[in-house]
Parts: sequence; C-alpha cells; structure tokens
Amino acid sequence: MKSLLPALLLFAASMAPVHAKDAAPDPSRDEIRQLVEQFKTAIKAHDGEGMAKLFLPGGSWLQTLDDASWEKVKAKEPDARQVTTGDYQKFSQFVGKATKPIEETFDNVRIETDGTIGMVYFDYVFLASGKPTNHGNETWQLVRTPDGWKISAMLYSIVLDDRH
Repeated sequence: MKSLLPALLLFAASMAPVHAKDAAPDPSRDEIRQLVEQFKTAIKAHDGEGMAKLFLPGGSWLQTLDDASWEKVKAKEPDARQVTTGDYQKFSQFVGKATKPIEETFDNVRIETDGTIGMVYFDYVFLASGKPTNHGNETWQLVRTPDGWKISAMLYSIVLDDRH
C-alpha cells in the first residue's frame, strides 16, 4: 500500500482543475477583442475599406438560413439555397455604400486562442435604421499575422426577423 500511495497522490494532483484566473494574462485575447470592436465600429461608420482590412484574403464565408427563414425566402425565390457562400469584399462594399444606419450587436462573445490561431463565437443581431433585420450565431476563425489578427473564415446562421 505504501508504494501505491505516492502514485495515487501524483495522479490526483494531475487531475486538479486549472482555472483561467490562475493563468497568466493573455494579450492575444485582448487583441481579438479589439478586432471584434473594429468590426462593429466599421459597420456603424460605413467604413468598407476598414472592414476589408480585418480579413485575410482567400478565406471562406458561409451563411445558412434557419428552416423557417428558408421557407420564407423560397416562397419569393423558389431556387433559393439554404446554405450560400459570400465573401468579405461584397460585405465590405455593402458596408461602405450603405445609405441608412447599420449596426451589428454581439452578445455572449466567446474567444479561444493559443496566441497563433483563434476563434470567436457569439450571438448577433443585425440592425438597419435601428430595426433588427436578422439574427443568429456567428463564428470567426482567426489567424495572427504580422499585421495583427485577421478573420480567415466566417460562418453564421440567419434567422430573418418579422419584416421579411
């Protein structure tokens, strides 16, 4: 039994939880939070060029409608697809050319990173002239570049709000 006790204590110590508050501060998380704020600010300011600079060229962009929204869209456009691709250039142009106030709000923002790559996941609401047009969940895959954090991939769900 005496020889088993040290092994059990070592095993128990290895299973102790590690708490985030015990870890050293992570500057990458703060940099990613700044990227999120830059994204939101670019939308509100209609800054298409600033928006485009947040993305890594060649990345991916996917959007998917929830079932009820897809049915609404198909009623108007029978050939509509539930999952579609997009790109940051088109979105940046939309942001830059918007004539009415636009905004995207983020709630429940979660960030994961190892300092080289990262992920942001959040609930969003997109507003036009202060009114919700759609909402859902959004996730970004991120990469740290010599020019700072960039969005390399975006995926989001779309739930159309009542006005559609």
